[in-house]
Amino acid sequence: MASSDRLVANTTAALGAITATLPTGEARTGQIEMAQAVARAISEGRHLVVEAGTGTGKTFAYLVPAIISGRRTVVATATKTLQDQLATKDLPHLVEHLDRPVEFAVLKGRSNYVCMQRIHELDDGEDRLDLDTGPRPPAEEIAAIARWAVTSETGDRAELMVEPSHRAWAAVSVGPRECPGATRCPKGDECFAERARAAAMEADVIIVNTHLYGMHLATGGALLPEHEVVVFDEAHQLEDTIAATSGVDLTGGRFTALARTIGAILADPSIVAGIDDLGSQWRASIADERGRRLRGAVDGDAARVLGLARARLEPAMAALRAIPDDSSGDVGARKLRAIKATTSLIEDIDRISEVRSGEVAWIEGTEENPVLRVAPIDVGGLLADVMWPAATAVLTSATLPAALPDQLGLEPGAFERITVESPFDYPNQSMLYCAAHMPDPRSEAFDPAMHDELAALIEAAGGRTMALFTSYRALSAAVEALRDRLDVPILAQDELPKPLLIERFTAEPETCLFATMGFWQGVDVPGATLSLVTIDRLPFPRPDDPLLQARRDRARADAFRLVDLPRATTLLAQGAGRLIRTTTDRGVIAVFDPRMATNARYRWDVIAALPPMPRTKIRTDAEEFLRSLR
Repeated sequence: MASSDRLVANTTAALGAITATLPTGEARTGQIEMAQAVARAISEGRHLVVEAGTGTGKTFAYLVPAIISGRRTVVATATKTLQDQLATKDLPHLVEHLDRPVEFAVLKGRSNYVCMQRIHELDDGEDRLDLDTGPRPPAEEIAAIARWAVTSETGDRAELMVEPSHRAWAAVSVGPRECPGATRCPKGDECFAERARAAAMEADVIIVNTHLYGMHLATGGALLPEHEVVVFDEAHQLEDTIAATSGVDLTGGRFTALARTIGAILADPSIVAGIDDLGSQWRASIADERGRRLRGAVDGDAARVLGLARARLEPAMAALRAIPDDSSGDVGARKLRAIKATTSLIEDIDRISEVRSGEVAWIEGTEENPVLRVAPIDVGGLLADVMWPAATAVLTSATLPAALPDQLGLEPGAFERITVESPFDYPNQSMLYCAAHMPDPRSEAFDPAMHDELAALIEAAGGRTMALFTSYRALSAAVEALRDRLDVPILAQDELPKPLLIERFTAEPETCLFATMGFWQGVDVPGATLSLVTIDRLPFPRPDDPLLQARRDRARADAFRLVDLPRATTLLAQGAGRLIRTTTDRGVIAVFDPRMATNARYRWDVIAALPPMPRTKIRTDAEEFLRSLR
């Protein structure tokens, strides 16, 4: 038997054994098909792109063949929710029931772990944060984190019972731009980040987020252990994540943070104050330019501040290097952190000062915290050079744009693409309602009419609604209009932490949850507590997004088809996917944007992206269906 056939056979048998241990015990045809395709891809060293419908069970479909193959595998996820599911549920189940040893580890970016050297410096009271670089972090909060760090096995911020303030966590953690490495740090033998990396070096399966994998590629493969297989779950976000991690951001906070780092080692307050002053100058120089796309060299007041920054950072670097090399302990650690952070900032200033061909630069953020970003327009060339030759890749999601492989630099003969259908009976479990009679979404009449539609459907459903919005403005307007109008509770996105919102929404069926983009994917609420998912507008990307503008410029006449429409249909399908999560779920998807029913240019592309649900334009049909579920 050929090695590929052997791995396929062994995968099929192992998946069957695992399925038998699950509560349903039912084999899923799509899951088996996907697992066999993954096994072939791993064995033959050929990339695989899998569009796996909701309910396929794709995590076991890629984990089982990866483990059976014996190849070290990195699983990169787009959401923390999926990371937690893999680490606390899926992989422990496989460890318990697969007939072979399996070691797995979770690895996060360095700044997610508490730094014991920083804790030590703060405990000794030697940190000089009382210079003109801002106030000290709250002592009680620092003390609580320090007590936790002594007993924690991982040092992972996510394990804290209370989310720390930004100021406190910045004081007790070190980012990759500062850390000199365990061998050059007095507390290197206690380093949680290095301990996590060491565990990853021994693991068969390593769970990371896609952002960390992008940083791994951007640093020449320095962050993760060598591996033969990489799985990108929620791969529809891969292009944007790689663009972000391959680029550069510059905020005023970078200068403020560096001033604090240097102030902890240099005795010259004028150098520290000069760098700290750059933070406010940088913010002032770009705040009024928000929304602007830059071309060529940075100009105006921003160019002046960058030049001033260069002039002030060079003497700071000279002063740092003048600190005796034989300095040890805390002084040596602070010196190394400061030198590395200064070097990183100088490099980023040089990168930003002149935008390269193939990159786009723009200014965004709030007036208080504007940011200048630089990112590559096209990531395909980068991935073709550094990723596709390095490991066998499996790219999967419930919805994947047709052009994704090309956008990611995958050559046509280098990958297989398959579609695995969902096991759910959408024709009998669900209904799609489009409010074709609604006003144009860009008109002032739209919001009041949409609120009326939403109220009627929520009343028919008896609560049990997840209302998804394409903007915070629309979310806030809907909450204000409907909270006093309806007899059911409405939870708004920012009123509680996300886990608590989901927990309460799941536990109280009459409750409604109003949310924006962060809830369109990665949220799993099975059962009768969710019978209605509403979507206010088709989620087309902003026309003024600078990176997408640059991609539209490249696509020219095909811009809408290649840039805007795939993003809208993919996100719409992700949002609609919140409704049916099990074979017993039933409910309605309601889209209030009439263009879905009336725009001949793209209506069928939009409908084709959704599951095969019965469709109606009549609200009473949807209301009757919802009442039948109560």
